[in-house]
Amino acid sequence: MRSKILITILLVALLGTAVWFGIRAFFSLSEAGTPKVTVPYTAEAYTYAGGQDQGFPELSLAKDLCVGEDNTGNGLSELTGKSSGALFSLEEKTIPFSRNLYKRVYPASITKLMTAILVLEHGNLEETVTIAAEDLDLEEGSQMTGFQEGDRVTLGDLLYAILIKSGNDAAMAAARHVAGNTQLFVRSMNDKLRAIGATGSHFVNPTGLHDENHYTTVYDIYLMLHTAAGYDTFLDIIRFASYDIPVTRKDGSLAKLRLDSTDSYITKAVTPPRDVKVLGGKTGTTSVAGHCLALLSQNAFGQLYISVLVGEPSADSLYRDMNMLLSATNG
Repeated sequence: MRSKILITILLVALLGTAVWFGIRAFFSLSEAGTPKVTVPYTAEAYTYAGGQDQGFPELSLAKDLCVGEDNTGNGLSELTGKSSGALFSLEEKTIPFSRNLYKRVYPASITKLMTAILVLEHGNLEETVTIAAEDLDLEEGSQMTGFQEGDRVTLGDLLYAILIKSGNDAAMAAARHVAGNTQLFVRSMNDKLRAIGATGSHFVNPTGLHDENHYTTVYDIYLMLHTAAGYDTFLDIIRFASYDIPVTRKDGSLAKLRLDSTDSYITKAVTPPRDVKVLGGKTGTTSVAGHCLALLSQNAFGQLYISVLVGEPSADSLYRDMNMLLSATNG
């Protein structure tokens, strides 16, 4: 009798254990099938120490991002009325000035910050890319590098063309090469935007050519430049006023394409305020977006800032207003 009782107890215990593991397995499978919620960008500490000959400071971006109000005055009311923009202190993690920080705007070629990020993240810069007809089939007046169908160039040199001359043909070719086609690349752009917390943005192309469904915010542009600045290759490229890239033509002949920067601070066509050093950034211009600029700079005390302006009516007003923002970095 005692043995029967012990056997019964043992069987009940085994059955209970089996039921417990079954329930646990069920919930584990259910949890595994649930999509993970995208966590807002928390910015791992990026560090870039440029060579002294390049004139770059050590760039250490903190884990915490700048946060602030949609609009703050701070004595910069003279900025062009219709423009949106902000000044971000990377050291203090503050936003000394903002206007329409979270308003939907069109980024024009500032879009290419995200294009560059994905090329740097997923591409092999030493690989050879062959320029296709589809890379050149862009709207009339589009900013072009000067490639011809069948040209062969490295992905790294395409990146120079994207960031220095803002070549739309270069952006299309790089996107197609990295992702297989531009549609997949654009999907990755939007995934990456969400990953860095740029939830006010949606892109439909790697160039920034105008589309009503291609938009961003001033704050999201800050997030993109903040992310791009984590790559030393990016910081190397944006300092160039001009650069020549070698190209192998379809017939095997060799050529060089001249890249001239679209950033008037880098070309020295515009002088920044005293004791402000412009390290580089990205421009953008379309008839709808207006004149746009996102910059990384350093003030007299070595402190790093990002400044963003979009929607300026002219290049003159863009650089006049940007100089006002840059002046504010020195108090």
